[in-house]
Amino acid sequence: MASTKPQPAVSARSERPRPAPRRSTEPPKVGLDSSQRRDIKLGYLIHDVSRMRRTAFDLMVKPLGVTRAQWWVIAHLSRHDGMVQTQLAELLDTGKASLGALLDRLEATGFIERRPEPTDRRAKRVFLTKSSLQLLEKLISLESDFNEKILAGVTDKDRKELIRLLSIMKENMSAMCLENDANGE
Repeated sequence: MASTKPQPAVSARSERPRPAPRRSTEPPKVGLDSSQRRDIKLGYLIHDVSRMRRTAFDLMVKPLGVTRAQWWVIAHLSRHDGMVQTQLAELLDTGKASLGALLDRLEATGFIERRPEPTDRRAKRVFLTKSSLQLLEKLISLESDFNEKILAGVTDKDRKELIRLLSIMKENMSAMCLENDANGE
């Protein structure tokens, strides 16, 4: 008699990535005035929008067989092709080992190639391949459509203002980081 061992149920749900739980954008009300609550809410919104954008972008590029991190490398190399690997790590603000592993995967898929630096045999230059240039065209188109969807209802004027304001915030944070580095913190 054949064994009728129960088989585990396969759920379509288990194959799809779960969205991160939504966090409240309302700051705690303990001892905060309205401007403090507003600024904390702004911080929550910036964080949540950034996190949700990363998640949505990952889902969008998954069918192309590329990750957001790989896209980020390809995008930077499209502007600085042939960059030395250590410079690329600095530009991407990532560790050399992390970037090395990412470049290993990109090289294995044929999207980049590393060549020795003629003046320093320890250094490698990173170049895009023909297949990465074809992928880049697809990714640029996808990202343009993606941005239109997430910015639906935001006017051109508001987009320019948002860019201006986020740029100011970025400059302020860069200055804070430089100041902390200078102070040895």
